[in-house]
Order: sequence, then structure tokens, then C-alpha cells
Amino acid sequence: MPTKKGFNVSVPVDENQTASPADYGSGQTGESQVDLTTAEGKEHQDEEPFDPWALPELKDSGPPWSELSGAQKIQRVLISLLKAIGLVALLLLFICSLDLLGSSFQLIGGRAAGTVFSEDSILGNDVAGLMIGVLGTVLVQSSSTSTSIIVTMVASNIISVPTAIPMIMGANIGTSVTNTIVAMGQSADRNEFRRAFAGATVHDMFNWLCVLVLLPVEAVSGYMYRLTDLLINSMPLVTTGAKIDFFKLVTSPFTGLLIKLDKNVIIAIAAGDTEKASEPLQLEWCKTKTVLYNETTHMNFTIPLAQSDNATWLNYVKGLIGNNTFYNESSPAGVSYKWNQTTLEEKSVGVSRCTYLFSYFNLDETVAGIVLLIIAILILCVCLALIVKLLHSVLKGSIARIIKKVLNADFPGKLAFLTGYVALLVGAGMTIAVQSSSIFTSAMTPLVGIGVISIERMYPLTLGANIGTTCTGLIAALASSGSKFESGLQIAFVHLFFNISGILIFYPIPFMRVPIKMAKTLGNTTAKYRWFALFYLITMYFILPLAVFGLSLAGLWVMVGVGGTFLLLFLLIILINVCQRKCSRCLPRKLRTWDWLPLWLHSLQPYDRAISKLLCCKRCKSKEPKPTEKQNGHANKAFEEEHKV
Repeated sequence: MPTKKGFNVSVPVDENQTASPADYGSGQTGESQVDLTTAEGKEHQDEEPFDPWALPELKDSGPPWSELSGAQKIQRVLISLLKAIGLVALLLLFICSLDLLGSSFQLIGGRAAGTVFSEDSILGNDVAGLMIGVLGTVLVQSSSTSTSIIVTMVASNIISVPTAIPMIMGANIGTSVTNTIVAMGQSADRNEFRRAFAGATVHDMFNWLCVLVLLPVEAVSGYMYRLTDLLINSMPLVTTGAKIDFFKLVTSPFTGLLIKLDKNVIIAIAAGDTEKASEPLQLEWCKTKTVLYNETTHMNFTIPLAQSDNATWLNYVKGLIGNNTFYNESSPAGVSYKWNQTTLEEKSVGVSRCTYLFSYFNLDETVAGIVLLIIAILILCVCLALIVKLLHSVLKGSIARIIKKVLNADFPGKLAFLTGYVALLVGAGMTIAVQSSSIFTSAMTPLVGIGVISIERMYPLTLGANIGTTCTGLIAALASSGSKFESGLQIAFVHLFFNISGILIFYPIPFMRVPIKMAKTLGNTTAKYRWFALFYLITMYFILPLAVFGLSLAGLWVMVGVGGTFLLLFLLIILINVCQRKCSRCLPRKLRTWDWLPLWLHSLQPYDRAISKLLCCKRCKSKEPKPTEKQNGHANKAFEEEHKV
């Protein structure tokens, strides 16, 4: 029987005789065994399986620096400098595209968002308030805008601070939609898409888990309201009068060429200011001035005929008329006094009209929003593709190793546990600097995709971004004045303590960092079924909020009955999945796998086939990946991960 490479075979061995090579190849049986594993086979055994989440080695394909001539060195330096300048320019254009994306959503859904926020009759329901916060923020693509709406409503006594707290939680969820959209730009490469989508959705998972834990706690105890109320009452409140908006100064010269919006219109719709709400969302006057003008009102007051000679009535009417000229008329109903009352009013009038591209076209707000959305997505996709391409060419060799080491390395020795907290502070600081958590996390997402930043490092950076955006809200609140000051500051503190509470639950203890595991599961799924990313986006940010919102409108018991059933079923499935992986022997034999269910209930393959047939496009089909091996022959762990049921 011939032997195969890497097999163990038995050969006869005599104590006084050395076995010959021929004996090893004979395949005869005996009492002793000799390992015939070849050097190549042993190398395969020693190597670890391929980990799809490990950061790839970005190798430099060019010649080493030492082998270059003087002219080639100058050429390489100039090219690197141009690439760096191009990267900065593309990053600014990428940020501008995010601004345009937000403006397009405000044109399309801004009035609807304002109307949603103004539904004060249903805002007393915490779940409805939460979903209004999610939908409102998704529609305007800005948590700062939705928070401003909430602050205005509180300051106008339309809603109370306790009612606003679930809406703030919803706004925290809605703001993470932007970087999820950005991650879809890296869908061309499966492994890049896996990492990018996981890096983006780790933000979503953290926000949703925080709400699932903290909303019931707040509903029962009201601890965030009580804590912030105590803090506000014990502080000497002084406004700063300063407002920082650095990136608006950078992006507005470009975005202002295309569109300019009056966000106060959306706030006015929510606050019930009908005069301001009737104005167009597209800014008409860029320069205004306040003028004084006379407002004349026709006044009429009738004294009953029986009281026409009563001195009290006559004195009251004279007080109303004042120095104005009047006349009276008698009728069976009484004596009517009529006069014109003139008052001095302040009015803002336009001086200089705004000139931008969309101002030359008389487009409906929705049509203008759709056109701007297409432009924004095109710019975003082109910028993202070029940024990723430039990063691939720049981050190679020693530069990549240095950057990866700096970004992903831990502190030495016993101080290693502090690394994540420093990353958290870095995320907060960078978000305060750019004045937007969406901008920061969206800029980090491509870096996760190409393998410069790990998911484990992206997680604390994202948590820091959540803290940073609340600090931005605090700065904005301190810059306000009047009735908005205290309410704005308290809501900003609610936002801050909500995120701090979530971090204390889901970060310090390693096994509680559940968002990382959930994000990796989503990353593996989208790497195999790329259409799932769009399905996830629509479901998590539109269908689910609308469904829960509809249930909350149907009444408490309907929501508890239907929603509670789905929640219990979801938790039961999670529990069984955990038991299948950790201790399958604890389960009945039938529950150790999901094979007893129809395939469409435990696999996405039937849906994938249906979508592929529907699209009738081979390129769009999610091809079944083959269990290929790397050149050195070890198993592909990515394939095994993707084929888990």
C-alpha cells in the first residue's frame, strides 16, 4: 500500500537493526509507528488558521529606499507629498458630501420631522418618544438639529424634560446611520467590507443596547432626570456667549455654492410657530436688517345698550382708545366704538438675496432634496473610493507598521488596561475638534476596512465620539440665552450621562463588550450576503422604528402583547444559540442545531437565491465561496465563520 504525504505508517523495527528508507516506504505493519510527516506538512500543522479579523500586512511592492537614486528619492518624496495633500483634500470633500447628505435629507424629510416632533399628544409614551427621536434624526441626518428641536420644544413648554429624555436616546441611535452608509462604499472587497461594516455597526449595537438597558431604568426610576435637575439647580449658570463651529467654516464655502438651508424652519414647525414654519426651507435672504414700521389694527368694542351710560364701561373704553380718533354707532345690540390703533413693530426684511446653484431653479423642496441626495451620494462614493485607493498606496511597508503599531498597540505591562480609556479620550477630543461624531466615525470607517485600525480599537474610539458629541451639545447650550439656556443645558447633561452610563455598563468589563461580538457577526453576514447591508439599514432605521411607533400608538396593552411576544422570542433564540455554542449537551438533541426548521427560517441562502434571480445579474449574486486554502495550505477561517448556521 503506497504511503501519502503527511501520513503515519507502521514499519517493522528490530532492536539491533536500523530501519532503511525502503522499509519506511513499504507500508508494512508492525508494532512501532514512525511519523512520515514531511517538512512542508509540519509547517502547515504549526501555522495558525487564517483569522478574517486579523489586520492584514500591507506590504510595500516598490524598491527599498536604499536602492533608489537621488532623483528617484526626490520623485518618491514629491509623490508622497502630493498623495498627502490629495488625501486631505479628499477628506474635506468627503466631509462636505456628508454635509450635503444631511441637507438633502432635511429638504426631503425636514418638514415631516418637524411635524413628527410636534405630535405632543403621543410624546407621553416613552417608546413613541424614542422612535420619534430615531426617525427625526435619520430624516434630518443630524443629531444636533434634532436636539435643537427638542430643546426648543422644552423651552416653549410644549414638552417636559422627562418626556424629552427618550427622544434624546432616539437621537443618539439615529446619528449612527451615517457611518453605516459610508461602510457600504467598501463592498467591492469582501474582507474590507467585513471589517468596515463591523467597524460602523459597533456604534449602532452600542447605542441600541444602551437604550434597551437604560430606557426601562429611566422609566422606573427617572435617575437621569433627577441627577441632571439636581446638577442644574446647584450650578451658578452663566452663559458663555461663544459657539464653536470650526468645520462649518471649512465646508460652507463649498456646500454654500450648491445649497443653503434655514434649519430654524424645521424647529419652528415643531414649536408650532406658524409664521416661521410657512417660510421655505431653502434660504432666500442671506442678509437681512431689522426695521421699525407702523402696524395699524382696526379695533371695535361694543357696550350693551342697557350699559351705554354706565361710567365704568365708558372709562374702560376710553382706556382702550387712548389718544386715537374714534367714532361710535348705535344699534339694537348696543353702542359700538370703532378706531384705528397704530403700534410700532420690529420686522426683519431681506436686503441681499442668496445666490447658490439651487436658487436659480424653481424646484419643489422634495425634488430639490432628491437631486441633492443623488449629488451627495455620488460625491461621497467617489471620495470614499479615492480615499481607500490612496490609503492603500500610502499605508505600506514601514509606514503602515508604524501607524498600526501606534493605533493598535497597548501600554506595556500592568498599564495595558488603560489603553482603551486613552483611545476613548482621543475619540472624544477628535469629535470635539470636528464638532460631529458622524464626521469622526465616518472618517475612521475606511481605516477599519483597509485594516489600519482593529475593531477592538474602533470600539473605544466610537464610545469617545459619543462623549465628544455631548460635549459639543454642552458648548451649544452654554452659548444660548434666555428660556433655552436651562432647558438646553439639562438636556445636554441628560445626553452626556446617558452615554457615560452606557460606557460604564458595556466597556470596563471585557466580557461585557457585547457590541464588538454583535458587530463582527454582522460583518461576517454582510461579507457573504452583501445585499444584507441595505436590508439592515432599512430595517434598523426605518421599518423597526415605524413598527414599534405604530404599536405604541395602538395602546399600551397592544404594544406589551405584540412587542413583548417578539422580544421574548428574540431572547429565547439568543439563549438557544449561546447554549448551542457553549454547552450543546445541556440542550435536547433536537435543539442542538436548527436543521429541524425549514431552511428559510435559519439561513439567508433562500433569500439570496431569490434576490439573485430577481436582479438577474451575475455580478450582484452572492456566490457561494469555496473553502479555498491559502498558498501555504492552511484552512480559511473566514469560510468556516460564514458557513455557520
